[in-house]
Amino acid sequence: QVQLVESGGGLVQPGGSLRLSCAASGLLRSTYAMAWFRQAPGKEREFLASTRWGGGSTYSEDYADSVKGRFTIWRDSAKNTAYLQMNSLKPEDTAVYYCAAGPPKGALRFRYEYDYWGQGTQVTVSS
Repeated sequence: QVQLVESGGGLVQPGGSLRLSCAASGLLRSTYAMAWFRQAPGKEREFLASTRWGGGSTYSEDYADSVKGRFTIWRDSAKNTAYLQMNSLKPEDTAVYYCAAGPPKGALRFRYEYDYWGQGTQVTVSS
């Protein structure tokens, strides 16, 4: 059984930064893609970023336009942990942030493409 546990959320002022972590336990394959989504109140869950195994020790990343240039995703395979560095945060980034893992196929931008989900961590951007 695979479990994903997010951490690092909290309250931050506009323009600030946060780093989220997603630790995977259990038999998560190193070839599995990992991603971050978020869901604001009254809105659908939104894709933010994914990291996909590209063979050997290489990974490729994909970002939603809304966060490109501000957010960075990466993965530490040895720790089986994915990270999301969030800079220049805006009030509209306020949401519950979710980590996901799934097989490395498809666009990796849709909820149905992921088999495992974390419980979510709250990020609030406010002065």
